[in-house]
Amino acid sequence: MADWVDACAAGDIDEEDVIRWDHAGRTFAIYRSPDDEYFATDGLCTHERIHLAEGLVMDDIIECPKHNGRFNYKTGLAKGAPVCINLQTYAVRVEAGRVLVQVG
Repeated sequence: MADWVDACAAGDIDEEDVIRWDHAGRTFAIYRSPDDEYFATDGLCTHERIHLAEGLVMDDIIECPKHNGRFNYKTGLAKGAPVCINLQTYAVRVEAGRVLVQVG
């Protein structure tokens, strides 16, 4: 069974933004949507392993800063060239003002 891990305070992420979170030798990206929901994906682009937290968030899309590959951060779906491999997504919940990510 996957563990829920405290990643950050809910207020650490602005609306329609992303932050990097490193845990147990892995990098994740944690997003806050314009609707004030939180999501998490692998933190590196599946194209050339660039940190997505340096990318641009627009609605439910994260754009990789290197080659402008786009993913839906809610589903992990790759949205077209140059990215063709989806991102792994992770369950997220907010409790007592903390963002918890289910990693496993």
